[in-house]
Amino acid sequence: MDLLRDGWTPLVLREAFYGITRFDAFQSSLGIARNTLTDRLSTLVEAGLMERRPYQTEPLRHDYVLTEMGRDFRTVLLTMNAWGDRWLSGDEGPPVDFLHDDCGKRTRPKVVCDCCGDPLTSENVSPRLGPGYPPHIAERPEVRARFGA
Repeated sequence: MDLLRDGWTPLVLREAFYGITRFDAFQSSLGIARNTLTDRLSTLVEAGLMERRPYQTEPLRHDYVLTEMGRDFRTVLLTMNAWGDRWLSGDEGPPVDFLHDDCGKRTRPKVVCDCCGDPLTSENVSPRLGPGYPPHIAERPEVRARFGA
């Protein structure tokens, strides 16, 4: 969540998924202040979700292109979009439809168990401490209780 910072960062990523790569196009599409956009693009480049590629030398200008890590974030945005479509869309329907290129049908993401294929919901998923959880925090009784350890 630290990476997302605020509402602008996911919007910049969304526009990149829609094919925008140039600073001025991001700014025009989003109506975002130049300094805010500069900061968000720098954050995404530093985090490895985007890379800068020069497209002009005089003056030097860059495209902002999604990396593999950035392209992988699309599933997060699709899931957020599906939530918004379900809970926030009006009677006219969702503002954007997504088509699955392989079958040509309108699609929505579905989060499923990678072992059995059943849908994952808040009612059937429980968090557990993973191997990367900081040991000094995992030792706390309230943390262990929260994670059923």
